[in-house]
Amino acid sequence: MAGIPHDHYEPRTGFEKWLHRRLPIVAIVYDTIMIPTPKNLNWMWIWGIVLMFCLVLQIVTGIVLVMHYTPHVDMAFASVEHIMRNVNGGYMLRYLHANGASLFFVAVYLHIFRNLYYGSYKAPREVTWIIGMLIYLAMMATAFMGYVLPWGQMSFWGATVITGLFGAIPGVGGAIQQWLLGGPAVDNATLNRFFSLHYLLPFVILGLAIVHVWAFHTTGNNNPTGVEVRRTSKEDAQKDTLPFWPYFVMKDLFALGVVLVVFFAVVGFMPNYLGHPDNYIEANPLVTPAHIVPEWYFLPFYAILRAFTADVWIVQIVQFLSFGIIDAKFFGVLAMFGAILVMALVPWLDTSRVRSGRYRPQFKWWFWLLAFDFMLLMWCGAMPAEEPYATISLIASAYWFAYFLVILPLLGVIEKPEPMPATIEEDYLAHYDSPTRMAE
Repeated sequence: MAGIPHDHYEPRTGFEKWLHRRLPIVAIVYDTIMIPTPKNLNWMWIWGIVLMFCLVLQIVTGIVLVMHYTPHVDMAFASVEHIMRNVNGGYMLRYLHANGASLFFVAVYLHIFRNLYYGSYKAPREVTWIIGMLIYLAMMATAFMGYVLPWGQMSFWGATVITGLFGAIPGVGGAIQQWLLGGPAVDNATLNRFFSLHYLLPFVILGLAIVHVWAFHTTGNNNPTGVEVRRTSKEDAQKDTLPFWPYFVMKDLFALGVVLVVFFAVVGFMPNYLGHPDNYIEANPLVTPAHIVPEWYFLPFYAILRAFTADVWIVQIVQFLSFGIIDAKFFGVLAMFGAILVMALVPWLDTSRVRSGRYRPQFKWWFWLLAFDFMLLMWCGAMPAEEPYATISLIASAYWFAYFLVILPLLGVIEKPEPMPATIEEDYLAHYDSPTRMAE
């Protein structure tokens, strides 16, 4: 697909020409920050800079923290206490790192749901969406392994429960679980493996993020209308777009500043609010916590994992048809990963020709119900595995799969969309710069 017509970098001085012929780094930076961007982007398009800030924050604070951390079961908990009490600014570094993970997931969930609403996953941006989902999976793996490192009670038992899920895979599950643990149970080998991978994966995320940015710079940004930028001429493209610098950079920096005010207020005044009290007790394999729960950002999928018990009829049917190979535990694991898979496959499950949810009246209702469903699953994941939470989790899980596998494909056939603007310029003038509004 042809790029958006715009002015490209032209070296002027002798040094610039010499460097450009050998390493066109200035041209790459210039074309990146001056990329034509749809002029009608709203405030939901600010989460990219928040996510990049979070990634840099996690890498920088993580590098400093690892200088004082000891990945050994006998010393890990004490080394974290050493960071908190004896290292200059150590308590702030740790609180920034721990709460930075939460901000990372707040931003990524808002980013994902914005893309789901405005159809940013539709052609030609399917690859961009898939890369984004790979980043999300890498984030989940990194966060889970990082949660184990303090070696508190919830760290130890969370690792025991989650790695135990791999043991449910028929045939090879036991071998995979033992390979992950480095032995028959969660122990020092497990901590060393998780420490190593937790340190490595952020750099994998950074690489994927660069490819992600490259991908949407190639196809161009989506926008609230879902209408593509005109590519017939540079003049038409300029009517639909503005350069990323300075217009959107300034907007993003302002939004980042607002987000950071809230973030630093949390870090400064309530840094342990999102932590679990049991994780401030050193890990003890002989004492099981009354209620094992993961971090809040895993709770929706943890609720789906627990929803499909042996007395659920669909689990019984699948177990019968598979001759007992897929039992309730393995079905729950498949459902948990399947909930992420159906989200990744949404470019092919959504059959509507209209990209943006702004012009899809029926879609809006189902989408906002999905957003509520996600929050409901998060609440259920934090509750004990008993009634009425088990039934609520099952109903909410059923809707999650129904939305992607049934509702979206059907809406593309039965829904009648509302009229759309012909161009981005038309939408921009109607909302932000119309002669009537200017006269007022």
